Amino acid sequence: MELILWRHAEAEPHEAPKPDSERALTPKGRKQAVRMGEWLDRHLPDNCRVISSPAVRTVQTAEALRRKFKTHVSLATDSTAEAILEAANWPNSKEPVLIVGHQPTLGHVITLLLQGAAQDWTMRKGSICWIAQKADDEIDATYIKAILGADLAGK
Repeated sequence: MELILWRHAEAEPHEAPKPDSERALTPKGRKQAVRMGEWLDRHLPDNCRVISSPAVRTVQTAEALRRKFKTHVSLATDSTAEAILEAANWPNSKEPVLIVGHQPTLGHVITLLLQGAAQDWTMRKGSICWIAQKADDEIDATYIKAILGADLAGK
């Protein structure tokens, strides 16, 4: 299975009383999302399932991919690494899964898969981490296939 984690692009600062989930992308964030969305569209398999947090900034990031996607409440800002893995059907999904989500949870997913325990690990805004498992005939191991920042995606 392949799991691609995409942190939402740069968003407006959180200002009360507006809920955190309603923060939108900044103009810079929109550019980051488009750049990464174009890169992902060139590299993702056609059968990749795309799931996003319902927060405005993640939906706007996912829309930049210009593929069909679904939102899933278990990917919201208060999600856990375990909830994200369950939504992705890790490690049993037959197709690759792209998750558009939030920090610190995405960092927790990465460390849980690679180290066996959720730890703080930072993903930059708009970046991706592509995680895969080796083929059935190889030693069972989870590995990082790619890490890419939004600033490099358009190059």
